[in-house]
Amino acid sequence: MHIVILAEFAVASGGAEKVAVESARGLAEAGIDVTFIQAIEGPADPLLDHRKIRRICLGNSDIWNRPALEAALSGIWSRDSAARLRAALADLPHPANAIHLHQWTRSLSPSIFPVLLDSGLPLVVTLHDYFLACPNGVYYRFDQGRPCGLTPLSTACIAAPCDPKTRLHKAIRVSRSVAQRVALRARHLDVIHVCDASIRRMDGLFGSLSVSHHRIDNPVRIEKGVRADPAGAEAIAFVGRLTREKGADLVADAARDAGMPALFVGTGPLEAELRAQPHVEMLGWRSPEEVSAILTRRARALAAPSRWFETGPLTVYEALASGLPVVASNRSGAAEKVIDGVTGFIVAPERDALAGAFRRLDATTAENLGRSAHARYWDAPLTIGAHADALVTLYERLARKLPPQRAGVLGA
Repeated sequence: MHIVILAEFAVASGGAEKVAVESARGLAEAGIDVTFIQAIEGPADPLLDHRKIRRICLGNSDIWNRPALEAALSGIWSRDSAARLRAALADLPHPANAIHLHQWTRSLSPSIFPVLLDSGLPLVVTLHDYFLACPNGVYYRFDQGRPCGLTPLSTACIAAPCDPKTRLHKAIRVSRSVAQRVALRARHLDVIHVCDASIRRMDGLFGSLSVSHHRIDNPVRIEKGVRADPAGAEAIAFVGRLTREKGADLVADAARDAGMPALFVGTGPLEAELRAQPHVEMLGWRSPEEVSAILTRRARALAAPSRWFETGPLTVYEALASGLPVVASNRSGAAEKVIDGVTGFIVAPERDALAGAFRRLDATTAENLGRSAHARYWDAPLTIGAHADALVTLYERLARKLPPQRAGVLGA
């Protein structure tokens, strides 16, 4: 079997890239030939250094690093990206069985969909966000600080000043969504959801787009080691980009209300605001190994109080695997892995609710929750191997549906 994985970066700098890279590695370790196509010029994660993985770079630049007009036009429809991708697929050393797309909004644009769908191969798309339906990608009203309730590309949606940047950015994103909808008209996509909530939410947002839904957990690259000591720590930890939609400000406020220190791993627009608070400690970005060590030694619990309908933040799974209680937003897809009152708490992403959960985390409660989290996670771990097995099963099932003359057409 030969699988093509398409992502815009080849380093695990965010959740989508991390899943793409770890999927490639898992498939390679399962004996699958993988061609990893990265769109944007840049370094590659050491996980991609494997004899079964062949890496191709399309040589694109990030649209955020381009002149404004060029960025806007290429973000809506990039002929260059389509041409480069078509050439890369035509030059594969041997036939592929499926193409797996993880990202397309930072350089590739909707122009790649006709190229991929005309290949004659199954196209699988992992939904790390909501860009297949929502112009701003997170189905969130940044102007109101709450999840959106509008029909994507409706008149109300187009008029809403919901973009995190400006109305001009919103107009460009709407144009991109329109171009994407045109590119996918009368086509069919197989989409992977990383949480159950994503299926429920997205099914009503796709409009006339033909979609088959598949459910596969994200992989978690963590070894079973020394269990965390939440009873011996005091800080509430937050790991990720420091933004309001992720609830970083809520963690700081609620921790202060509960009389607890707050520990932030990451960077983002709220960094200066958070750093100014005396009970807050900022650690910046850290490697996965460093994050694991920090959580194991210094955290009473991990807080993930997303205001948006976040799909599957990996930090939640990693914390549970380490034996750390998790206080998760009831809007987050990862909350389905938290058992309220058993492995952590599920609360509304509101200051008072979060502070109440933090106050419940005395040493004994934290120890009991952490011990249960550790045991339950390792009863059914979300390993890279299990993730790869689920992907192979899906690829094989989709390949069997193709007419014989179309299967493996690329590289033939």
